[in-house]
Amino acid sequence: MKLGRGFLAAALILSPLGLAGEDRPNILVILTDDMGYSDLGCYGSEIKTPHLDQLAKGGIRYTQAYNTSKCWTTRISLLTGLYHIQSGREFQHTSLVSEVLGPAGYQCWWSGKHHANFNPHERGFHHFSGFLGGAINFWNPGNARPGEPKPGWGSKYAWAFDDKVVQSYTPDKDFYATDRFTDWALGWLDEASEKKDPFFLYIAYNAPHWPLHAHAKDIAKYENTYRKGYQPVRKARYDRQVKMGLFDPKTAPLSDSGQGVAEWNALNEKTRHLESMRMATHAAMVDNVDQNVGRLLAKLKKQGKLDNTLILFLVDNGASAERTLGKAPQHEWGTVGTFQAIGRNWAKVANTPMRLWKATSHEGGINTPLIAHWPAGITTPGTISRETCHLIDFLPTWMELAGSKAQYPGNSKQERIAPLEGISLVPSFRGKPLKREKPLFFAYGSGKAIRQNNWKLVRNRSQDWELYDLSKTRTETKDLAKALTQRVATMAKTYEAWATSYLSGSYSVKQSGKKKPKDKKKQDKKPKN
Repeated sequence: MKLGRGFLAAALILSPLGLAGEDRPNILVILTDDMGYSDLGCYGSEIKTPHLDQLAKGGIRYTQAYNTSKCWTTRISLLTGLYHIQSGREFQHTSLVSEVLGPAGYQCWWSGKHHANFNPHERGFHHFSGFLGGAINFWNPGNARPGEPKPGWGSKYAWAFDDKVVQSYTPDKDFYATDRFTDWALGWLDEASEKKDPFFLYIAYNAPHWPLHAHAKDIAKYENTYRKGYQPVRKARYDRQVKMGLFDPKTAPLSDSGQGVAEWNALNEKTRHLESMRMATHAAMVDNVDQNVGRLLAKLKKQGKLDNTLILFLVDNGASAERTLGKAPQHEWGTVGTFQAIGRNWAKVANTPMRLWKATSHEGGINTPLIAHWPAGITTPGTISRETCHLIDFLPTWMELAGSKAQYPGNSKQERIAPLEGISLVPSFRGKPLKREKPLFFAYGSGKAIRQNNWKLVRNRSQDWELYDLSKTRTETKDLAKALTQRVATMAKTYEAWATSYLSGSYSVKQSGKKKPKDKKKQDKKPKN
């Protein structure tokens, strides 16, 4: 029996564990890579993202959602409900969402980026198609094809297609990563269209991570958009954010431009052209992600599954300030032979209005746009939520919606699996406040932070602790550390106690008595992924 949308919403409200049986929601999680906080139209951008904007209009935009500031660390927390330092690069001592929802009757599929060496198909995903590394050439992640230049970013990683692993993958000439990841997901939706079992579909796009590769037609849309320079674009984004109610200038003023951001007028004409084209290509990649989201929505609507599918869209970390790794392109912008990154100047724009960027624990590194859309279950569509949430909250949320059959740690064969750290976000779908008893912690590279209610203590590298009341200075513009030394000491002690329970001298989990070497990689250095 096909139930109406109103019945489904009412059933969710009445049931503490969400919907039961056939009416449990499908779950679609879309993760992008190195996209800035303000890169979506519904978060203030000039980039055209109509499909994601429509999801926001019919769902919830969260303004205080957190990731872990780095690609692989975010993926661990997202898929396991634990802090990454409780695990390791290979998801040790964890239970994956597939090992929890799979036994509860969910079909579990994963398309795109992994950033670990194991094959997800071996840990409960019924389908996995994607690469195991951190960054690929969007047009050709393998060997140079006849008649084409050598890939500008040519690092090769293993790929897996269900139970088959290949060490090098050279696809056909029609391959473009974002489009192909979507193709695979659409194929699984078709394959399971007649099945009654709900699905969990995770699409991990690697866009708009470097190298900056995009379709020429999409780049052309933005060729003239960024010639005005960094500051005018950033200010325009902030003004739109204020107008749409995301931020109040009194409590969230536009933060300063940050370390080492160049003055546009001080650049020569050639450099200004190169800089504007970098951002134009980045924008084209975000635009293409939105186009592919549109393809997914069209499929779900055609299958009659859109209303009862919880869609979550988020980003793995803030925009990246890693230096521009390639020289001026010898080929057309965005093509297979090029290798470019946006650098810190545009990263600051992408992260408007926040401070700093990827791999830091300031808001520009850890704050993600988060859109939740679920017509059958969200009772407050079109709203903005200022509830504080984190990646560790996602698995508890999915378990609640999957019902009593979803038991943690499921059928994971890992040892020493820690209890879940987060809380369910389901109350926020109904317009109710979240009740969090524990602080949130952040630890990656040189960044450390603890958020306790509205108070945040943060430091970068060996610098002094900074203290912010985020209810009054959401963008970290007024440091209260010198005025409130006792609060700094108390929060620092709480942080160190938490860190000590997992760490041994560096941000590495204790495993078999061995210590991993301290990550000495510095910002703006070429990443090893």
